[in-house]
Amino acid sequence: MKIVVLDGKTLNPGDLSWQAFEKFGTVKVYARTTFDPEDVTMVVEKARDAEIILTNKTPLTKKMLVQLPHLKYIGVLATGFNVVDVIAAQQLGITVTNIPTYGTNAVSQYAIALLLELCHHIGEHNRSVQNGDWANKADWCYWNYPLTELAGKTMGIVGYGRIGKQTGKIAQAMGMEVIAYDIAPSADTIARYVTLDTLFHSADVIVLHCLLTEETRKLINTDTI
Repeated sequence: MKIVVLDGKTLNPGDLSWQAFEKFGTVKVYARTTFDPEDVTMVVEKARDAEIILTNKTPLTKKMLVQLPHLKYIGVLATGFNVVDVIAAQQLGITVTNIPTYGTNAVSQYAIALLLELCHHIGEHNRSVQNGDWANKADWCYWNYPLTELAGKTMGIVGYGRIGKQTGKIAQAMGMEVIAYDIAPSADTIARYVTLDTLFHSADVIVLHCLLTEETRKLINTDTI
């Protein structure tokens, strides 16, 4: 069995081994694969005769898939599988899987980190202190931007799946009230589900953890907020 990894560098910069995959077949790992929707030659040549393709960000279009007759399985090494034409894959009998949980903690922590940066300007404050601005102040207290406390404020989360729920959990731990909107709401002990209009009008902070679709494109605009 031939296994091809199209963009191994994005997940493994060199500190890990692909050896575990070798028990399933011959493994060929490419650090990167250039994508050109008009010229699929590079992807097709690299994946020729492959029965398994592993990809993180390299797209696999119908034009490519029809030229890979041996392909049986595509493993998307990410949460989203928008890089694969799943309809074409289904028509060709190719199984496609993703990893829905790998980025839950990382993405939610990053969302909170961005929020804390906006509220406390930690990066700018650090640079200012390193430049001696605090040492040169006449007062012991020093800040160069207004500071915002999050406790008691409301976070509105649009898209309340795994990542949204984890973000809500962290926000609640900081003393925030959490409200959420989701097209398929599920039971939750942290957030209170509201309509989208209510969320936009009530939230002090809005976090988007939803897919980019035609319905969500430009969701944040002058009318909504």
